[in-house]
Amino acid sequence: MAAYDVETVVSVHHWSDRLFSFRTTRSPGIRFESGQFLMLGLEVDGKPLMRAYSVASANYESHLEFLSIKVPNGPLTSRLQLLRPGEQVLIGHKPVGTLMVDGLLPGKSIYLFSTGTGLAPFLSIVRDPRVYERFESVVLVHCVREIQELAYKNLLQGTLYEHELVGPCARERLIYVPTVTRQPYETTGRITELLESGRLSLLTNLPELDGRTDRVMLCGSIAMTKDLGQLLEHRGLALAKAGHGGHYLVERAFVEQ
Repeated sequence: MAAYDVETVVSVHHWSDRLFSFRTTRSPGIRFESGQFLMLGLEVDGKPLMRAYSVASANYESHLEFLSIKVPNGPLTSRLQLLRPGEQVLIGHKPVGTLMVDGLLPGKSIYLFSTGTGLAPFLSIVRDPRVYERFESVVLVHCVREIQELAYKNLLQGTLYEHELVGPCARERLIYVPTVTRQPYETTGRITELLESGRLSLLTNLPELDGRTDRVMLCGSIAMTKDLGQLLEHRGLALAKAGHGGHYLVERAFVEQ
C-alpha cells in the first residue's frame, strides 16, 4: 500500500506575498485528530518531496486545508505556491503532532498561542466540538508581522459563529486576539509582551493566566515557543509529556522558515 494518496487541489488563496492557503480533496483513508500534521508534498524528478504540514481543516470535514509560507528557494514551498485548482499533491496517511487536547490536564480556559502559519492547527481545533466541551473559554492569539498576514481573520471574528456544528459554542466561548508587530494596529506587540504587561487579561476580560486553572498550546517560531515556554514555567505551568498530562503543549514538529 502506498504511504500517501494523490489528492486534487480544489482552491488556492494568497493572503500576502508571504502567505497562502489551499484546499484539496480528501480520500476516505486519511485520518487525523484536530491539531495534527500530515505529510504533504509533490512528485519531483520522479520522487516524492514531502514535508509535515498542519491540517487547518477540522478532522470531520470532507476536504483538507493547509496554510503555508512562501519561501522563494524552498525545495517544496517554491513549488506549492504555484499550485492551481485541478493540480495534484501527495498527502501521507500517518498523522503526527502533539497539539491534542487529550494531552492536557482538565482546566477552565485554554490559550492557543501562535505566530505566522503556526495558526494552522488551531484553525482545526477551534472547529472541534470537543474543545468547547472541555473548556469554558478558548483564547486564540495570533501574532504576525504585518496586518495582511492575519489569515482567516474573518472566519475567527464572525463566520465561525454561523458554523452549523460549533457556531453557538464559538460565539459564546471563543476569544480571538490578533496582534501585529511591525505595523500600527488595534493590538500590537509580541505574545510575551501581552502576557507580561497584563494587556492580554484586559483584552480577553479574563483573569491573569494561571496554571491552576488554565491550559496552553504553543505553535510557531522557535523563538516564540522558547520564550513563552520559559514564561509559562515561571508561572508554574508544566510541559505535558507523552503519557503524562500537563499544563501546556508545544508543537515541536513545526518550524517556521
